[in-house]
Amino acid sequence: MSQEKPQESASPADPRTMLAHVLYGAMAGQTIGAAARLRIADLIGDGERTADELAAECAAQPRAMARLLRALAGLGLLAERAPGRFTVTEAGTLLRSDRPDSVYSMVRMFTDPVMLRAWERLDDSVRTGETSFDGVFGKDFFGHLAEHPELSAEFNAAMSQATRDTAELVPAAFDFGRFTTVADIGGGDGTLLAAVLRAHPALRGIVFDSAEGLAQAGPKLAREGLDDRCSLVTGDFFATAPEGADLYLLKSVIHDWSDERCADILRHCRAVIPDGGRLLIVEPVLPPVVDPSQAGTMYLSDLNMLVNLGGRERTRDDFEELCRTAGFAVRTVTALPKPNPFSLIEAEPV
Repeated sequence: MSQEKPQESASPADPRTMLAHVLYGAMAGQTIGAAARLRIADLIGDGERTADELAAECAAQPRAMARLLRALAGLGLLAERAPGRFTVTEAGTLLRSDRPDSVYSMVRMFTDPVMLRAWERLDDSVRTGETSFDGVFGKDFFGHLAEHPELSAEFNAAMSQATRDTAELVPAAFDFGRFTTVADIGGGDGTLLAAVLRAHPALRGIVFDSAEGLAQAGPKLAREGLDDRCSLVTGDFFATAPEGADLYLLKSVIHDWSDERCADILRHCRAVIPDGGRLLIVEPVLPPVVDPSQAGTMYLSDLNMLVNLGGRERTRDDFEELCRTAGFAVRTVTALPKPNPFSLIEAEPV
């Protein structure tokens, strides 16, 4: 009697397996979003909880709760220690809202229907080159946020969490000691600027943003003990830029907008920047040709800009052309240490 050869598991490189993982990615995202909205990681905490206990606390159907928890365990965010008993894994702890490295708000925001509805019309955006969000909601993304304060606060928290890892790297990756005052244009709650000011005690700062964008900045800078070194200026970067700085910093602003609108933002900075001043753009820089060894998330971000905001991710050539249009010349492009996807693009006025 012949012995059958054991069936080999599908390789991650197998095309069908790879495609299945991608297709199920949207479902996985919604599973994680449900876990965040139900605060599963917070409720389990450092201990072990049963599906029935969690169902009772969430006013959920027990069997359905067990199915959600097993899916989260299958994704590596929980561990099922015994039938129906769950703990939170190291990765899952990032969903706790009380951790300093939490991504709770990011998960809630990026799985919110407001972020996802326009994606249903991605094919329309590809055909037309136009943003789908405006057609779905009747106004642009930031206009919609301005009319929904709770969603705006969630968005600000998500952007703060998204900035946190980059903020840990930027202060040591650039010579901020050459400058006296840094203006963070579109700086939100000041997460990035606070990290720079902590690392460079001689610097002063300005956070410039809309009223909605600055809503959490004052309390945050006060908690950091930086409110006496940093001023908050409310304004519209399509209309003006604050005077009084010799370094103008823009993180995750340029990719939100079209070339024409970005040129307006940069021209306003050019109008107030002094001799010897600099512009520092913090954004991912796409390679000229797709490198499959790099994370594909920057290309998904590019599509997100297409459907939701009207902006795009850019190559070095794109940034050089954009800066040239606004009266700047790119001098250096410095990639932050991997796996961080951001680069520092330094430009000077010409």
